[in-house]
Amino acid sequence: MASIEKDLKRTFPDSKHKLVVNLTHTSNWIKNRYTEFLKSYDISTQQMNILRISRAEGDWSPMNTVKELMIEKAPNATRIADKLVTKGLIERSRSQEDRRVVFIKITQKGLDLLKEFDIAHEKSLFRFTDNITDKEAELVSNILDRLRE
Repeated sequence: MASIEKDLKRTFPDSKHKLVVNLTHTSNWIKNRYTEFLKSYDISTQQMNILRISRAEGDWSPMNTVKELMIEKAPNATRIADKLVTKGLIERSRSQEDRRVVFIKITQKGLDLLKEFDIAHEKSLFRFTDNITDKEAELVSNILDRLRE
């Protein structure tokens, strides 16, 4: 069984210090796996986040709403969306009433990519959660929510 002490070859002064280091270490470990996984789709984590938000929103969504919903807040979300437009994965349109407002919508090509991604994602990326129960996952998730209160 892996442990943070073995991974980092150190001990911690107390359990709360160990928790913060373990959260940071595990977060980076998951993000690195996810980033590596997305390379085969030629897409970044932030681009994938925008695609998933666009799919969930369904129709034309204001870019400001998309920015608010992003897991990893990106001040350059408009530039990231522009890359998705170039790839044909989303469409972009300006408001007729206020030209400063930009709307985006996922394309069929974007939906097809997400469908393919979802299947591969379930089969490989989240395999590391196979060794915990749903009850344990819920407990950890609830504790993480409490940390952000």
